[in-house]
Amino acid sequence: MRLNKCMGINAYDDDWEQIQQVSTFDGVALAHIYDEYHPALYRYIYRQVSDVECARDLTAELFHRLLQAIVKGNGPSQDIKAWLYRAAHNLVIDHYRRRQHRQHLPLDEQLLAGDMNPAMAAENHIAAETVLLAMDNLTHAQHQVISLKFLAGLSNDEVASIMEKPVGAVKSLQHRALAALQRQLIPDKEFA
Repeated sequence: MRLNKCMGINAYDDDWEQIQQVSTFDGVALAHIYDEYHPALYRYIYRQVSDVECARDLTAELFHRLLQAIVKGNGPSQDIKAWLYRAAHNLVIDHYRRRQHRQHLPLDEQLLAGDMNPAMAAENHIAAETVLLAMDNLTHAQHQVISLKFLAGLSNDEVASIMEKPVGAVKSLQHRALAALQRQLIPDKEFA
């Protein structure tokens, strides 16, 4: 581990070094992982479950599972971020299996905040709801790639690592998902 003196924080040379530190339950390394990944993972989970308390519980469970996996020797061996997102995805799936229903991704409340007038806010809400309903018609893999790429803001390489697919397959899946959404959201007569 090298110390980044300009920023005053610990920065790791690579995932391998960070994984080695985590595997020994190094408190600084574990705190770094939590600080670095918690906000984005919480947002990712929240978008899937639409409930603050549930998202908090699932995010806490995610980091608990990370610690359990490290103890058992099943923790991340190459890419911590990908391992965490895969585990978060699996937690959300388990959550819905237990609940026996599927909820929509919520409209990001921050999009409605600020100087937007009520009419514009209503239009944005309706548009977002329309997209979310259309996303329900995607395959599970297409839904996941759209959520990771556009809602979580991850790169194609990161999405590929999380989904354990080649980058080309992710790009193809993304293309098919966007085309399916376009077919649902834009009537055929607009293409003529």
